[in-house]
Amino acid sequence: MRIVTWNINSLRLRLPLLARLCAELQPDIVCLQETKVPDDLFPADAVRKLGFAHIQHRGMKSYNGVAILSRVGLVPLDDTPDWCTRSDCRHIAASFDMGGQPIELHNFYVPAGGDIPDPEANPKFAHKLAFVDEAHAWFTGRDNRRAILVGDLNIAPLEQDVWNHRQLLKIVSHTPAETTRLLAWQACGFVDAMRHFVPADEKLYTWWSYRNRNWTESNPDRWTRGRRLDHVWVTPDLTPSLKDMMVLRETRDWPTTSDHVPVVVDFAP
Repeated sequence: MRIVTWNINSLRLRLPLLARLCAELQPDIVCLQETKVPDDLFPADAVRKLGFAHIQHRGMKSYNGVAILSRVGLVPLDDTPDWCTRSDCRHIAASFDMGGQPIELHNFYVPAGGDIPDPEANPKFAHKLAFVDEAHAWFTGRDNRRAILVGDLNIAPLEQDVWNHRQLLKIVSHTPAETTRLLAWQACGFVDAMRHFVPADEKLYTWWSYRNRNWTESNPDRWTRGRRLDHVWVTPDLTPSLKDMMVLRETRDWPTTSDHVPVVVDFAP
């Protein structure tokens, strides 16, 4: 079972890139974030042509949006909260069969939080902290077994998840207010599947800013200023099923691509 998570940053704009990704990887399930398409305009026919007969999506015009595309059957999970009572399409969940047993799959797009790391001065940052607190509380109150959580969580929690830990401590996505909350959420019943394969003392990034104007030039330093904002978590009972993990860094060189790159995790049945 191969699962891909990707902040695609506009599904309709980047459908050709999704087609390329799926042709090269042949994933069983793709979880997308920041689809930026309302449900009535979701390109379901184009997605089905890529081999995904089962689709769940929750979207809105121009902002946010999440989707699960699957070659295997999906059963919607309808008991998810309206996070921060905003109805802003940041979470979708379903179950699917793996090895004859159901797996719960959660796909999240956590708020970015703006530029000022002060919840009193910046409502976007306050929203981000409240969202993570709510998610932590909700999962703490559940029986977390045979579950996978993926998505753009917009927080790089570990020192080696950013290019410079000290410089980024006051930058949104790596502040202690964010990292402690995210790690608490993770600790309520999940294991970091990416760090299962890459030790915590090694650099690991999934996002590189559009502000790097020299990205497409032959410049090896372009890889050095990244952050790991995209994550895959699994409940401990699924860790024996973890087979492989890839961060598709090369897709950051694709034309008109997202500033995030896909993360692939393979599971043994």
